[in-house]
Amino acid sequence: MSANPAEPAARVEVVLVKAGRTKIRYPAELLGDDGDRIAVRAAWAGWGVRDFGFVRFEPGDVFTEYYWRSRWYSVKEVRAADGSVKGWYCDVTRPAVRSGAELVVEDLDLDLWRSADGRDVRCLDEDEFAESGLARRDPEAASAAVAALDALEALARAGGFARLLG
Repeated sequence: MSANPAEPAARVEVVLVKAGRTKIRYPAELLGDDGDRIAVRAAWAGWGVRDFGFVRFEPGDVFTEYYWRSRWYSVKEVRAADGSVKGWYCDVTRPAVRSGAELVVEDLDLDLWRSADGRDVRCLDEDEFAESGLARRDPEAASAAVAALDALEALARAGGFARLLG
């Protein structure tokens, strides 16, 4: 981030790819890139409200998103419009690729949610992952994806993501 408040914040376009196709593309403010971890902030980019039953993503929500070039996941801190933390939504992905103002991430179907109070930690979309055929097409990537989900779950149950994101 710039030390000069008169300079505009750097922007990137986050591109989430799934099964070889762009699932969503949205603008984000680049908060930092240390060569491995890339941090961005973006408003909820979905259309309207997305109610998962355990959390609702809605207009006004703000996501602070962390991606790595060396890790097979991303972690997104989700805040409501009033600034309160809803929780963390984590995607299992291939390592992120940033090229100029574009940040491309390939979603591998597995996800994890951790509520703000830490009482609700749940793995998501394991059925989609199994149906994707990744284990057959790319066993090494499938193994890395499962290991990434295990690592995220261990972090979530051990108190959260503060050390990872700090």
